[in-house]
Amino acid sequence: MLFPDYRARRMRQSEALRRMVRETTLSVDDLILPLFAISGNNVRNPIPSMPGHFQFSIENLVKEAVRAHELGIPAIMLFGIPEKKDPLATQAYAKDGIVQRAVKQIKQKLPNIAVITDVCLCQYTDHGHCGVVEKGVIDNDASLDLLARTAISHAEAGADMVAPSDMMDGRVTALRDGLDENDFSQVPIMSYAAKYCSAFYGPFRAAAHSSPQFGDRRTYQMDPANALEAIREVTMDVEEGADIIMVKPALPYLDVIYRVREEVDLPVAAYNVSGEYAMIKAGDQMGWINGTETMMESLTAIKRAGADMILTYFAMEAAAVLTAPQ
Repeated sequence: MLFPDYRARRMRQSEALRRMVRETTLSVDDLILPLFAISGNNVRNPIPSMPGHFQFSIENLVKEAVRAHELGIPAIMLFGIPEKKDPLATQAYAKDGIVQRAVKQIKQKLPNIAVITDVCLCQYTDHGHCGVVEKGVIDNDASLDLLARTAISHAEAGADMVAPSDMMDGRVTALRDGLDENDFSQVPIMSYAAKYCSAFYGPFRAAAHSSPQFGDRRTYQMDPANALEAIREVTMDVEEGADIIMVKPALPYLDVIYRVREEVDLPVAAYNVSGEYAMIKAGDQMGWINGTETMMESLTAIKRAGADMILTYFAMEAAAVLTAPQ
């Protein structure tokens, strides 16, 4: 098929023709909205590096979930900011913890929205690491029980899905066994399977008050230079019982999303993280790029790479674009 017999531009002449041959279609069904829960009453703290996002007290969090539901967004991801922190992250698995209370109230108001909970310890530990610290070192195996207890407490509160983001080895097995043993075999696990130690998490860490107080997370999160290792991590989580596997971040790791999609037959999620969001927002505010067009192109690229679902801070804005009359 060579010019002039074949002219690729023939099928680009109108939006109707372009729609007919479009290979990748982004849908509101693909979107998951992350939300931040904090204690207090009538709290709506703006997150400066993430314009349009807030730390919400529970009653305002419920209102935001209602907005998402009305736009057709099928799921939200909850992150909690506790009132107090300690070395063993006790508020992560407390029955009256911030996430546990938020789940209950959201499910009472919106029984049909899927509530996914982040399972990690970093927001709840006074040292800010994702596992138990012993003599300055993250103790992998000692962390597993606390992570399982956290997942169980979320399921007891009514969470539809739990999502371990800690990157401790063996945590999917620990969560699956804990959930099954406590009569929550129906609760699926979305594993942050290939989570990289990324510079793109900065705005999130400020929003969730989860920056490590010493060192960094390179001993448990993945080296950004590695791709084959991502396949090993994903394969382990599949074998341990994950129902959905995730690649995080998304845009700098489109190649990893593609490789993972080719390797596994489970649904693949990608997390379009806070730094990716902040850069587009900043570029738009400076007038350097068209924010809406860049947002939609970026989300489409993530879907094109192979993601079945996208966790994104753009979820509300993208849903409004996708559901607008043509």
